[in-house]
Amino acid sequence: MLYLIATPIGNLEDITLRALETLRTVDLVASEDTRKTGHMLQHFGIAKPQISFHEYNEEEAGKRVLAALASGQSVALVTNAGTPGISDPGHSLVRSALEADFEVTMLPGPTALIMAGVLSNLPLHSFVFRGFTPRKPVARRRCFERDAALPYTLIYYESPYRLKASLADALAVFGDRDAAVANDLTKRFEHVWRGKLAELIATLSDIQLRGEFVLVIAGAQED
Repeated sequence: MLYLIATPIGNLEDITLRALETLRTVDLVASEDTRKTGHMLQHFGIAKPQISFHEYNEEEAGKRVLAALASGQSVALVTNAGTPGISDPGHSLVRSALEADFEVTMLPGPTALIMAGVLSNLPLHSFVFRGFTPRKPVARRRCFERDAALPYTLIYYESPYRLKASLADALAVFGDRDAAVANDLTKRFEHVWRGKLAELIATLSDIQLRGEFVLVIAGAQED
């Protein structure tokens, strides 16, 4: 059995009891970052062999996971934080495992995009999640332009190095919509800024940005 296990996005106490029990019983853990996963396992008193599984070795590591499954072993796939397959490695392994007729299941848990969306004070009955925005300005603006007419709340992941530029591009493309920026969710310095895009740009202009960010923007107004 292949288990996709969601792990805490910051606060280790957010892990589920079922996730801990499964991590204790599997034969092997495939980890996006073995050091970070090792720290988490040690925190909970779990000792398990790990193999590295990340975007740069996904094909080769996937073969090792499939071989382990074929030998009758159970494998847990975990990423650095959050849910495997959501802006993190996992999709290709799930596809390969299913094609090989191995059983696959998921243990749900923390996901930054859902927490940020709920805390944004924007409607979440329908939303579009785009993952990380493109690194290059021209591609990022094109991404926003494709989304500009959508009547759904828009959610993007962003790095601290590009957030201010992304906010400026968003204002230029979307106009001054309601938005929110969530930072370091579940961690000690968790913060959510809410307001118009122009207000957020002004508020964050003099702040040295660190950590993980989620940008939530109101959808287009329907006629």
